[in-house]
Amino acid sequence: MKPNDLRKLLPEELLKKQNESTKELFNLKFQLHTGRLENTSKLKNIRKDIARINTILTESKA
Repeated sequence: MKPNDLRKLLPEELLKKQNESTKELFNLKFQLHTGRLENTSKLKNIRKDIARINTILTESKA
């Protein structure tokens, strides 16, 4: 997701999206270790999305 799209969301929505992304990252890591994950670039994209969400949440607190 793009940062501008994330900035338009409310903090509650950002936290919900962060929780969903964290669960998805866990599932992708599980698939990676069991050999079922075909597209490994999803891991990188999810991690970056989580980092973007954390950054925007920190910005909004300051």
